[in-house]
Amino acid sequence: QVQLVESGGGSVQAGGSLRLSCAASGFPFNSYCMGWFRQTPGKEREGVAGINSDGSTIYADSVKGRFTISKDSAKNTLYLQMNSLKPDDTATYFCAADPRNLADMYIRRNVGTMDYWGKGTPVTISS
Repeated sequence: QVQLVESGGGSVQAGGSLRLSCAASGFPFNSYCMGWFRQTPGKEREGVAGINSDGSTIYADSVKGRFTISKDSAKNTLYLQMNSLKPDDTATYFCAADPRNLADMYIRRNVGTMDYWGKGTPVTISS
């Protein structure tokens, strides 16, 4: 059974940092595409960052240079380091996994949907 469990969300002031984690189980983590998405009430879900199984990464323009996606294959854990946070980054952040290594399609072009999703972790940035 696939499980994705996010943690690390919280409330910080603008300019601060947070690191989100996503503990994965039930699928071959090393061969899957992994991604981070975010959503606020009344808005469409937005791709934030993705990493293919070969380690190639993709970022939304809104977070490029501030966020870093990474993974620890030994721990089956995905991370999102978020620096220089802004109030516009306030959202619930979701981890996702998919066997098709199409991070650019999912994250930047918002085409299709990844197969497996976590329940999300909330992030609030105050000004």
